[in-house]
Amino acid sequence: MDPLVLAGLSFPVLMVLIFLRVPIGLSMLVVGLFGSWQVYGSVAPLLNQLKNLAYSQFSTHSLSIVPLFLLMGQFATLGGMSKALFKAAEALLGHYRGGVGMAAIGACAGFGSICGSSLATAATMGQVALPELRRAGYSGALSTGLLAAGGTLGILIPPSIVLVIYAILAEQNIAKLFAAAFVPGLLAAGGYMGVIALYVRLVPGSANQVPALPWRERGAALANVWPVLLIFVVVIGGIYSGIFTPTEGAAVGAVATGAMAWRRGGLTRAGLGAAFEATASATGMVFMIVLGAAAYNSFLALSQMPQELAGWVGRQGFGPYTVLWAILLFYLVFGCVMDSLSMILLTIPIFFPMVSGLDFGLGPEEMAIWFGVLVLIVVEVGLITPPVGMNLFVIQSMTPEISIRQSYLGVLPFVASDLLRVVLLVAVPGITLFVLRL
Repeated sequence: MDPLVLAGLSFPVLMVLIFLRVPIGLSMLVVGLFGSWQVYGSVAPLLNQLKNLAYSQFSTHSLSIVPLFLLMGQFATLGGMSKALFKAAEALLGHYRGGVGMAAIGACAGFGSICGSSLATAATMGQVALPELRRAGYSGALSTGLLAAGGTLGILIPPSIVLVIYAILAEQNIAKLFAAAFVPGLLAAGGYMGVIALYVRLVPGSANQVPALPWRERGAALANVWPVLLIFVVVIGGIYSGIFTPTEGAAVGAVATGAMAWRRGGLTRAGLGAAFEATASATGMVFMIVLGAAAYNSFLALSQMPQELAGWVGRQGFGPYTVLWAILLFYLVFGCVMDSLSMILLTIPIFFPMVSGLDFGLGPEEMAIWFGVLVLIVVEVGLITPPVGMNLFVIQSMTPEISIRQSYLGVLPFVASDLLRVVLLVAVPGITLFVLRL
């Protein structure tokens, strides 16, 4: 069979396996190895590839960031930092209309700065904020919608595991990608807060207003979050200023967060073992997806499909923004049924060469970083988009009394905010590149 035809058929086969609930990493591994075998025409070259595949992927020094940031998030949860962040944000914003919901968004942004995972942010902040939102009289739709949306800040606010993987695939500087994602992350948090402010005014009875706390209590709540701020400044500031590399920054952050959790009494011997076990499990899942994607992308490279596709797009005379919007729409649709990491690993080797050949009026590095942040945003929208929004299901599992239909309705205004932000960032690349250019 012609390699290009084989590559074209592999994608629907991969989708069928995923819908049959075969793990995404295993699906990509099986399809990639079978496709390579067919292209080679014999098993000997495939066996030669297999002996180097795992080593070539996991000997990459940058991948050590993944378990370190995952461990950092585990320690932050054990140290009660999520609750401290929420209480501090609630002390500042809680007495405004929609203030408790805005506080939950602010706490998600803060926790995302020391976590790097959307699902972990949604699950952790859901446990902390849901009781307070119920106590403040928030409707089920608004509560679940805002927490599911807030969870996406886990990888929009640096550090971000998905951005690390994109940087490796696109051969870009991790620190520069973190810098570029910072302003879009803040815009996301501000947009979500704006949605809450409008929602509580347009939908009567969706939230009650709580009394303001005395200034002494506000000061005490703010004083409790100094460890989070210190760790963020040390890790991210150290990476941006070049004091240490992103990998070293992740190690410093993990040690500092662990020490803070131990100081607060949350990191016991049993808790330490559980944190290591959870980190190892999550890292194994991520690395299995990375290995499967490596096998599948190796097959695509053998078939010459990415190069042929990029050449075909160039010959059609499509405008660069037409191609970009088509790619972003693809991510929005398939992000509803696939997790963000799998989407990045599966598609970047196909789409990145295509986009690199287009003229957006940016240099090669700026274009690669701008495109990476855009892809990150639209893939994350899939986490809160019906019918298969993973963040929605995480929050829904904590509130079985709230119907999934209510959650879908509650999250739609936040999806609209995300789409408006994507349009803004596409129209004005300088917003994404502002910190990088500084």
